[in-house]
Amino acid sequence: MKQQYQYSFISTWKIVAPIQEVWNILYNNEDWPNWWKGVLKAKTSKEGDENNIGKIVNYSWRSILPYTLNFIMISEKIEKPFLMYGKSEGELQGEGTWTFKETNGVVTATCLWNVNTNKTWMNKMAFLLRPLFIWNHKVVMRWGAKGLAKKLNAKLLEA
Repeated sequence: MKQQYQYSFISTWKIVAPIQEVWNILYNNEDWPNWWKGVLKAKTSKEGDENNIGKIVNYSWRSILPYTLNFIMISEKIEKPFLMYGKSEGELQGEGTWTFKETNGVVTATCLWNVNTNKTWMNKMAFLLRPLFIWNHKVVMRWGAKGLAKKLNAKLLEA
């Protein structure tokens, strides 16, 4: 039976830049706090194999709403420069996938994020606050797209 998630997000960024440059910046997740507003921490706690499979990164995120989410991502599949897939554990439990495609000098970076929340108050208040949680996610993803474009000195077409 397929896992059911409380939240399923799809974020698409279109940016005028070479795919390898976009890939390199997103692949170097420990640098995210330097350019992605909302990422408070991205610290490797376990190195992966020669392809980074098994790598564990500890994250702390915060957007406009006054709460922080802490979780780890475990890298499970990497196909440079087209795909990154991992599973999350902690206050967000689920899976995340980044895919990259370049067409006529424009990279489409798509993030699929399917998670359950493990914060008791979030789950108890989801019936009321779910629209705010979704909005909050969209805000932090827009920050990421804008930060990536600025870091690349590239034009952002869609976020």
